[in-house]
Amino acid sequence: MIVPGIWNSDPDHWQSRWQDERSAAGPDAGGVVRIAPTSWSGPDPDDWSAAISRAVASVDEPPLLVAHSLGVLAVAAWLGQPGHAPVAGAFLVAPPDPLAPGFPAAAAGFTGPAARSVVPTRLVVSDDDPYCTVDRALVFADALGADVVRVGALGHVNVASGIGAWPAGRALVEDFERTL
Repeated sequence: MIVPGIWNSDPDHWQSRWQDERSAAGPDAGGVVRIAPTSWSGPDPDDWSAAISRAVASVDEPPLLVAHSLGVLAVAAWLGQPGHAPVAGAFLVAPPDPLAPGFPAAAAGFTGPAARSVVPTRLVVSDDDPYCTVDRALVFADALGADVVRVGALGHVNVASGIGAWPAGRALVEDFERTL
């Protein structure tokens, strides 16, 4: 299940490419669902939480949540809510820091992770992310009880980082899936 960041992930983003690859592989590859909040550009945490709930309810088996950027904060908050539908795990990439100066004012209602995840969780962290220092990302990982994978200097792990389809990230998520 794809949980993009603010403004959704454009067609060149690794999340979109992974979704397209899985869809092109046919029905035996398993479907991919993307959340669909109504507030992409003016993100409302409650709307995003409801979008995650709707997407999880739309699939037959507990999905792996694959989140990027603001989607990481949305998933962390959703996982902290009691009574949510079951998921297999959470693969979280490049969390933004709501206290950082570059955090989008439009997303002011989102906060850093505050509750331990009840499912296996892996947080992927870039050493030079302009939206979150490594130290803050490690604080988030500790709050979530998440395993951490540091991927070196990949910026915000997005199109601007020049990683394309991010095959190394695909290998990380596949490795994580094998542990679930």
